Amino acid sequence: MNFHDLRVNADRLHASIEEMAQIGATNNGGVTRLALSEEDRRARDLLKQWMIDTGMSVKIDDFGNMTGRREGTSSLAPAMTGSHLDSVRRGGKWDGALGVLGPLEIVRLLNEHDIQTARPIEIVNFTSEEGSRFEPAMIASGAVAGVFSREFVHSRLDQNGVSFRDALQQIGYAGTAENRPLHAAAFIELHNEQNPLLDDADLPVGIVEGIRGITWWSVTV
Repeated sequence: MNFHDLRVNADRLHASIEEMAQIGATNNGGVTRLALSEEDRRARDLLKQWMIDTGMSVKIDDFGNMTGRREGTSSLAPAMTGSHLDSVRRGGKWDGALGVLGPLEIVRLLNEHDIQTARPIEIVNFTSEEGSRFEPAMIASGAVAGVFSREFVHSRLDQNGVSFRDALQQIGYAGTAENRPLHAAAFIELHNEQNPLLDDADLPVGIVEGIRGITWWSVTV
């Protein structure tokens, strides 16, 4: 079969997203899975099992970032993709989850057709991308990128005074620094559209060429 003729199993992908959305489900059809909460742990456990079921190895770094790896036929740097499973309060069930479970469905598809890629494929679930419990947002991916130190990340406190480090240990996802997702040949994130532009234009997908940066300021008047 020609690789370009392959199509993912949309029903299976949708079922995976719906099953994941039962963890932390809200009455408005969304989810609340704050970073390093019990709901986040359950989501991680489910993802880990799905990854193992596809034959991927799973490793955890010192920020709780999860990396599932499907080996390639070469020792080249991996093609990396991923997103996050944590959410804001009463967030959307597709936000982040699509970027983790979409690539997982691709691995399932490759397995079904006995296709081995030259490069390894790595899927990353980054910890606390939303920043709803531990500020700032994108803290664990930022740490991997060298923006934040380990000490800074681990010392962040939630509203109840629980540190990032303690919460990470409590849910059993405190890994080691050598497991950080580094040295990728390329990284791409699949994300659901958060405005109507593609939908209005009847386009199935778009390539993001620019994205706004977010900065939070505390102002005392």
